[in-house]
Amino acid sequence: MAIKIEKKIVGYEVVKPTPPAETSAPAKEQPVVQHMHENVQRPEALEGSTYKIKTPLSEHALYVTINDIVLNPGTEHEQRRPFEIFINSKNMDHFQWIVALTRIISAVFRKGGDVTFLVEELKAVFDPKGGYFKKGGKFMPSLVAEIGDVLETHLRKIGVLQESGAAPKQPSSPERPVPPDQGSNASFPADAMLCPSCRSKAMIALDGCLTCLNCADSKCG
Repeated sequence: MAIKIEKKIVGYEVVKPTPPAETSAPAKEQPVVQHMHENVQRPEALEGSTYKIKTPLSEHALYVTINDIVLNPGTEHEQRRPFEIFINSKNMDHFQWIVALTRIISAVFRKGGDVTFLVEELKAVFDPKGGYFKKGGKFMPSLVAEIGDVLETHLRKIGVLQESGAAPKQPSSPERPVPPDQGSNASFPADAMLCPSCRSKAMIALDGCLTCLNCADSKCG
């Protein structure tokens, strides 16, 4: 349609189409790193490992199953954490305390944080009736201690516990004197157990009796 101009033209400009408003690129969201805590929902399926414990104290073996959960799968923050533990056996003599122990350990797993302290706590339990030697010659002061040994093996396997050592050692009690033949810088065997008296890993089997090389405490009196 023609437009009639009735006034004198005094100026002009070229009208350009209005460009669309520039939209800023959305900020890249940082991935949310999931940590282990008691509100983490259990997946439908978990991967785990089962370990056999066969002691000379019973004709029936115990089977310890530890299931793991994988947090932040497929990312640089991926980590495998223990989630639950089950212990099964045909031997019903220890049924009550085994059920209680597995529920408590599983609760600690799901609580999150450092769970490696469980290893030393369990391995420090001594049976007043005496321990036993497992296959391979390693001495176990109690059935609970061997469960702790299994837990240590599993935590090393999934990378929660480093090969350099287990949970931090407890310092020796200053009130207990060191026998003269040991010295202040004495080193104890690598397979020595934790002494309940001085809290040093210096207890070994001597003549069939657990004896501490640090404070001389003996299970045979």
